[in-house]
Amino acid sequence: MNSSSSRFILERYSKFLPITDQTPLLTLGEGGTPLVRSRTLENEIDAAAVYFKLELSNPTGSFKDRGMIMAVAKAYENGAKAVLCASTGNTSASASAYAAKFGLESYVIVPSGFIAMGKLAQAIVYGAKIVSIDGSFDDSLKIAISLVEKNNVTLVNSVNPNRIDGQKTGAFEIVDELQDAPDILCIPVGNAGNITAYWKGFNEYKDAKKIKNLPMMWGFQAAGAAPIVIDKKVDNPSTIATAIRIGNPASWDSAKIARDDSNGLIESVTDEEIIFAYQKIAKEEGIFAEPACAAPIAGLLKKKKEGYNFKDKKIVCIVTGSGLKDPDTALSIQSNKIDAIADPGEIAKILNWNY
Repeated sequence: MNSSSSRFILERYSKFLPITDQTPLLTLGEGGTPLVRSRTLENEIDAAAVYFKLELSNPTGSFKDRGMIMAVAKAYENGAKAVLCASTGNTSASASAYAAKFGLESYVIVPSGFIAMGKLAQAIVYGAKIVSIDGSFDDSLKIAISLVEKNNVTLVNSVNPNRIDGQKTGAFEIVDELQDAPDILCIPVGNAGNITAYWKGFNEYKDAKKIKNLPMMWGFQAAGAAPIVIDKKVDNPSTIATAIRIGNPASWDSAKIARDDSNGLIESVTDEEIIFAYQKIAKEEGIFAEPACAAPIAGLLKKKKEGYNFKDKKIVCIVTGSGLKDPDTALSIQSNKIDAIADPGEIAKILNWNY
């Protein structure tokens, strides 16, 4: 496979990754995700361009695959027999899929009642051993960390630096396609590993002289789970966006560095603003994302209302996960009752068509 054109990130970006001769180069097809230009949003906020980086196109439907391939490959290389993660959903799906690919056992600790069923179904079908606890994601992660210290398993949450290294390749792909860095990179912030990873990626490309300027990093948290915004741990985080329902982010400090060093921001949006943006990008852009992905869109709309001038700004929004992971949210906001009707005339009447 030609590494210069490969979609496979461990080959394509090997010189930027902790790859050795012993690293197994397996793949499920992660990376190489589309960068799609907006049809309506860029005009609405009067920006030079708005793009969506569709990380929902990864094998398990989220950005986690980009980091997980690196983390699990290194776990296998280092002799681990199993991987463990705490998760609100996407991490569990990705970890269990890649464990299966590498022939390892996978173990998952989830907070009871705070995981979307589509994501839990993935972990189940990939063969993970799942333990549900009465507590939050933060409680789950504490338990996971304590367990790996006493057992021959590798923790594959974003506290694992190999995860961050894999995820930073998303920044490389954006630059490779645009032939430059965007002016603003908009991203959801939950455990804060992804904003950390993208900032690392852009900096490494700048050091390699592939770009001259770095983007402003704009992160958005849900108002009910915004510890970085309020600069205080949230004991009982609450939001419809389960992927970012985290009260004590593991990568808190590095997210603040990304924000501050880029002259960026980390702000919050309400669940109402998230759902509005969630529906908007589906109906106007054809993108069915999970609710957390709508936080940056909601953030852009909010900043426009506040008077921010986006003129001449090139913006990339990271769409971190598929809406199919959380079908209950889509169905819960469905306003039209769907009835079974057999008569063509009645159907035409409902649709206001001729018959």
